Amino acid sequence: MVDATIDVIDRGGLLCDQNYMIEGHTLGTHEEPNPEPEYTEIPVYNLVIDHPEGTILWDTGNHEDALDGHWPEGLKQAFYPHDADEHSLESDLEEAGYGLDDIDYVFQTHLHLDHAGGLHHFDGTDVPVFVHKREIEFAYYSAKTDEGSAAYVLGDFDYDLNWQVLHRDHETHFEDVEFIRFPGHTPGLTGTMIHLDDRSLIFAGDEIYRAENYEDEMPLGAGLLWSQRHWFESLQEIKELERRHDAEVVYGHDSEQYEALSGWS
Repeated sequence: MVDATIDVIDRGGLLCDQNYMIEGHTLGTHEEPNPEPEYTEIPVYNLVIDHPEGTILWDTGNHEDALDGHWPEGLKQAFYPHDADEHSLESDLEEAGYGLDDIDYVFQTHLHLDHAGGLHHFDGTDVPVFVHKREIEFAYYSAKTDEGSAAYVLGDFDYDLNWQVLHRDHETHFEDVEFIRFPGHTPGLTGTMIHLDDRSLIFAGDEIYRAENYEDEMPLGAGLLWSQRHWFESLQEIKELERRHDAEVVYGHDSEQYEALSGWS
């Protein structure tokens, strides 16, 4: 158990169709062959983990210029970052009482555009940036070719960064903080399990967007899955970790859960 505090950093939100987050959320019927899709807002957040071994920034959110040309038009329309220009990483950290200079380490769950947009702040610094080998390989493969996933923006991560590459499915680099690979959404998506003095937490990242993905085992929409088989396997691993450690599971983009998050100490 580690004496650490975890602050939740509000990074704005995205507007998108529910069918991305829950497979088959809106389906036509004979009586209603063309139902209206449900368009909703989902939160984007980062964490600051104040650990005895250093201050860890967990993900870096949207790029502040996402609306102003940094995101391709198609992605902007699919996941509209309506308030990105009001949520630079620097200003959002300051709102929570931190500065960029306070960050000793960065951990990236993955490198999709709503998670890696603040990495440019660490260009040319010696701040270690943790990411899984499978993730950085897939990100460059996707951004540099017409294959892979469209959700990677090269301008988010193609910098002079002090990459610390994770190679295994389970790695511990800080006391009672475990980085765990949960492939499915992407090949290298990596969550975090933290054992605080009074509880254990599993930050699942985008393996789980919403409660329905976890509680009802309803998969993400096909457009958000690299592999549905791996996604189901990762889901079962999280459930086993939750059972074994009596842990609280924190989702990636669940509005209702997010509204109740106030940090941990």
